Order: sequence, then C-alpha cells, then structure tokens
Amino acid sequence: MRIVTMTDPPTMPTPDSDSAPPAGPLPATMRAVTRSRYGDESVLSVADVALPPVGADTVLVEVQAATINPLDWHMMTGTPWLVRLGRGLRRPKGTGIGADLAGRVAAVGDDVTDFKAGDEVVGVGENTLAVYSRTTPDKLVGKPANVSWHDAAGIGVAALTALQGLRDHAPLEAGQRVLINGAAGGVGTAAVQIAKWMGAEVTAVCSTRNVELMRELGADHVVDYTIADFTDTTTRYHVLFDNQGNRP
Repeated sequence: MRIVTMTDPPTMPTPDSDSAPPAGPLPATMRAVTRSRYGDESVLSVADVALPPVGADTVLVEVQAATINPLDWHMMTGTPWLVRLGRGLRRPKGTGIGADLAGRVAAVGDDVTDFKAGDEVVGVGENTLAVYSRTTPDKLVGKPANVSWHDAAGIGVAALTALQGLRDHAPLEAGQRVLINGAAGGVGTAAVQIAKWMGAEVTAVCSTRNVELMRELGADHVVDYTIADFTDTTTRYHVLFDNQGNRP
C-alpha cells in the first residue's frame, strides 16, 4: 500500500499535527482526486468538487491521511471486468476514488450518536483521496492518541480484510496452526499480527528481504519462498490464509 496526505496549505493542518482544525462553517467545495474514465494513473486529476452532503446517519471526515490499496487500482483501471458491475460498464459512475482514511470528524448527521465534530477517527469512507470524505459510523473507530495519522490511515481495507478472513471466515481459533502466504503485504502483515493476537501458531511465507520483518511482527516460523516451497512439508495447518492465489 501507499499512504498519501491530503493537505491544502495553509488552512489544512499538517499530518500528525495535534492542533485542532480551524473553526467555522464548512466550505461549499473541496479539492479531490477525480477521474471520468477507466485507465492508468493518467486518468486521475485534482479538481474542485462539491462537498458531499451530510445525511441523518452519515459522518463527514476531514481527511488527514489516506491509503492507496490494490482495491483502488482495480477501481481506477476497471479490471478485472467484474469490477465494473454496479460501478459502470463503459465509464465509472462516480468520479472520486479512495477507501481508507484517518482524520477528524467535521460534521455528523442528526441520528449519529457515536461521534461528534472534532473526534479523531480511522476507517473506511467514500472517495477518501479528497479533503473531506463521507462515511457511516459503523465504518469508523476512534484513533488512539499514540498512533500517527499515517499509521492509522493504513489500517482500513487491509486490516479489515485480514480480520474478516481469520476471525469470520476461517474461523481461526487459539492454539491452531495457520500459514499465511503473501505475509509481507498490507493484508499479510495485518494477518500475522491478528493471528498471533488470536493465539495461533503462525507460519509466514515471504521473500528474503522480509524475513526479519515477519519475525518482528511475531511469526513463529518464516518460509522464504525464494529458497523453499512452503507446500513441500509434512506440517499440517488448520488454516491457509492465501493473499497471493498463485498456487493451487
């Protein structure tokens, strides 16, 4: 993943700043990354767009940092073609892009009770490569004070994918053995840590340069796929968490 900061000096605070945003009414427009067709990064541009309206059950977040995921690349290129179902076959229905965010709540709808303006949050929103993003309370959590904007922005899609896969779909249990293929990516690094937190015995598969990282994240065993085949073993696993899809 790649993390970017949405700032608009001098009125926007810098990333990781503890200063509160300036008080006052919300602007009518904002800067945002937009696109009108599918393609590579050349289809992206920065433009002034209307601020998303705040509904009764929605939250408007002033974005301090956002993460670019493989998901966003698929949305940008419209590939594989299955991506276009519901999002526009010939061209995207929406012009914005981005899913992950970390920022401060700018406004909440009348029915929202979990958050208030000024709260620091992290989660998933609509078109997060913008100064403001709209989302719903169930897609946000409070940002711990000791976590930077940049670190918080990397949690959303990657960590939720790992959590849902291990906890909800496996489901992994304490004491079980799990092998994580593609352990060094965004989802993989989250999966290693979540699996250890769940009490599992973790085997991580990665390349040579990431072996030490896997150990630092808590993996009990590390397989360097450049010198060993993780399937060439007598070890049996309760769960195979595959982030690559490169093996049958």
